[in-house]
Amino acid sequence: MNFRLLLLLPFILLLQSCQDVRMPLLPSGATIVAFGDSLTAGVGASKGADYPAQLAEMTQLTVINAGISGETTSKGLKRLPGILAKHSPELLILLEGGNDFLRNHPLAETKRNLAAMIELAQSQRVTVLLIAVPKKSLFLTPSPIYAELAEEYQLVLLEETVSELLGSPSKKSDSIHLNDSGYRVLAEAINHHIDSV
Repeated sequence: MNFRLLLLLPFILLLQSCQDVRMPLLPSGATIVAFGDSLTAGVGASKGADYPAQLAEMTQLTVINAGISGETTSKGLKRLPGILAKHSPELLILLEGGNDFLRNHPLAETKRNLAAMIELAQSQRVTVLLIAVPKKSLFLTPSPIYAELAEEYQLVLLEETVSELLGSPSKKSDSIHLNDSGYRVLAEAINHHIDSV
């Protein structure tokens, strides 16, 4: 085997395994919880144009907007048990980590918090769809922890979507938030992975 190919093999396998993961079919009347920070809360969107509201319209399912602007993963981890208990969702859309990166929290701690949230949801038979956010750098590239978590927990991952949207001025309301059009693209990308009875 070619030495260069041998070096690339782990990355090829990682990409392959992430692409092979499929979301289970959601039952009719399923509840989805969109959990995260300001990108979930819809900062920068008009009323009713946040991504959970637009996703609810697309799927005709109940989508709970459980986003809190400014939230870090440590606070999210404390909040999630109550949200799951209250709504008993079939699907959790997890979009957190951006505030950790902005505040220079240790990457290992952010990853541990996200992992604990994923494990909590999976222990309650809740499917998790993970959304990557860009790391703090000159270029808008997703933090690698999301692909690592998606591989470890066999999750559907939207890896590039948020980074691409934040790199597109026409989709943003400010430097770190989307506008109505940007949130619609995000909702469409999520909807692409959702099937219900």
